Amino acid sequence: VSTVIENIACDLEDNQQHVKMGRLHLVDLAGSERQSKTGATGQRLAEATKINLSLSTLGNVISALVDGKCTHIPYRNSKLTRILQDSLGGNSKTVMVATIGPANYNYDETISTLRYANRAKNICNRARINEDPKDALLRQLQSEIEVLRQQLADGVAIPDGSGSEGEESDGEHKVEPLTMDTLADAEEVDTVEEPRSHPETPIAPSEVNVLKEKLENLQKKILVGGENLLEKAEEQEKLLEASAKELEQRMTREEQLQRELEIKEAERINIEERYSSLQEEAQGLTRKLKKVTALLLSAKEELKDVTQENQREMEGLLDNVRQLTKELALQETIEKIFIPDHYKEMIERHAHWNEDIGEWQLKCVAYTGNNMRKTLCPLSPGPKKEIPVPDLSKVYLTYNNERLGTAAKSRAKSGRAVSSRASTAVTDH
Repeated sequence: VSTVIENIACDLEDNQQHVKMGRLHLVDLAGSERQSKTGATGQRLAEATKINLSLSTLGNVISALVDGKCTHIPYRNSKLTRILQDSLGGNSKTVMVATIGPANYNYDETISTLRYANRAKNICNRARINEDPKDALLRQLQSEIEVLRQQLADGVAIPDGSGSEGEESDGEHKVEPLTMDTLADAEEVDTVEEPRSHPETPIAPSEVNVLKEKLENLQKKILVGGENLLEKAEEQEKLLEASAKELEQRMTREEQLQRELEIKEAERINIEERYSSLQEEAQGLTRKLKKVTALLLSAKEELKDVTQENQREMEGLLDNVRQLTKELALQETIEKIFIPDHYKEMIERHAHWNEDIGEWQLKCVAYTGNNMRKTLCPLSPGPKKEIPVPDLSKVYLTYNNERLGTAAKSRAKSGRAVSSRASTAVTDH
C-alpha cells in the first residue's frame, strides 16, 4: 500500500491562506490465481495465503457497505481494510481497475474478478473537500461583512429578507455551532455571493442604523471573548502547517526506517542462507569425518592384526633359530667328538649343494656304513666261521642316529664291527 498525503495552501483575495488536505492510496490487490496454477512454494506460498486472507476480508467489507442493512463494517479484521477504511466508506473517491483475460483457462478467475468489481462499484460515497469548518464559516462571515460595507459605501438599500433580527439576537455573543450541514454548505461557498439585483434606492437613516447594527453583530461573531477568530484561525493554520511538516518529517523518517528495516531483513536472509550453506557443509564434513574415522578404525584393527601376526611369526622364527642353534651346537659337538679335524676338510671338499632338494650332499655317500649294511647278503646256515678282525685304524666309519649309540658301544667292547648293527665305508689314504 503506497500512501501520498498532500496539503494545498490557497491564497485568498485578502492575502490569507486556506489549507486543503488530500490523501491518495495506491494499492495492488495482487492476482486471483489459485495456488495450483501459480505453483508457489515456501515463503511465496505463505505470502499468497496472507494476501488471499486480506482480499477475503476486503470482500466482506465491500459486501457490508453495499448491503444497507448491515450495521457493522469489519474494517479491523485486516490491516488492508483498516488502511483503506476512508477509501471504501469515507470521504473519498475510489477507482478499482479489474484486469481480466479472455482465455478459457482463466474462466473461473475472470467471473470471480468481475463479480468482485461489481460489488465494489455499488458502493456510494458523497465526497467533499477536506476543509477546516472554521475557515469556511469565517470566510462566509467575511464575505457578508464585505457586502454590507459595500452597500453602506454605495448607499444601496437593504434587499428584502437579507437579514433578520432573530439572527442578530442569536449570534450576538456566540459563534454558530459547527455541524455537518455547515460543513456541507461551507465547501459550496467558494466565491462571494453577488448581491441580488435590486434597483438602487436612497437609504433612509433608519436603514443605515440597521446596517451598522448588523455589521457590528457580524463583527461580534468574529470577536468572541476578546479573541479574534481570524487571528486564531491564522494561528491554527500555522499550527496545521507545522503539524503537516512534522508529519512529513515523521513519514520521511518512517520511510528511512522502512528502508533500513528492508536492508536488515535482506542481511538477515543472507545470514540465514549463509548459515544454511555452512550447516549443510558442516553436515557433509561430518559425514566425511565419520567415514574417515571408520576407515581409521579399520586400519588400526588391520594394523593390530598384522602386528600380532608379525609377532607370532617373529616368535616362530625365534623358536626356529633357537632350535637350529641347539641342533647346530649338537652337530658341532658330535663333529668334535667323532670326526677328526683332517676328515672335516675332506668332507667339506666333497660336499655340494643340491638345488632340487635343497640339501647338502656328500659324494660317495652310498659307500658309507649304513648303506653298505643294506647290501650285505644274509648269512648262510651252518657253523659260523671266525672272521678275522680287520685293521680299522685307518678307516672312517659313519652311522645314522639310530645306530650311533649301539655302534659306539660295540666298538668299545669288541673292537670290531658288527654286520647286524652297522656298516662301514672305507676310504684309502
